[in-house]
Amino acid sequence: MQPVSADDARAELNRLRSSIDNLDAALVNLLAERFKCTEQVGRLKARAGMPAADPAREAVQIERLRALSASSGLDPHFAEKILGVIIAEVIRNHEQFAEEHEG
Repeated sequence: MQPVSADDARAELNRLRSSIDNLDAALVNLLAERFKCTEQVGRLKARAGMPAADPAREAVQIERLRALSASSGLDPHFAEKILGVIIAEVIRNHEQFAEEHEG
C-alpha cells in the first residue's frame, strides 16, 4: 500500500465525509417516507379494529431484508437489528393510533 500525504488524506476524508453526509440525509428522508406509509397503515388498522402488530408480516419482512442485505454485501444480522428498531417504533405508533381511535 502506497503512503499518502496528510493533505491528500484530508482531501479524501472531506470527500468521503461529504458522501456520508449525503447518504445520512437520504436515509432520514427515506425513513420519514416509510413512517408516513406506516402511519396510514396504523390508522387503517385502528379504524378496522385490527391488532397493531402483524407477526407474520414482520417475519416475511425480516427474511426479505436479510436476503437483500446478503445480496448487497451488508451483514444480515445488522440489517435485522435495524429493522427490529423500525418495526418496534411502527408498532408503538400503531398502538397509539388504536388508543386514539378508542378514546
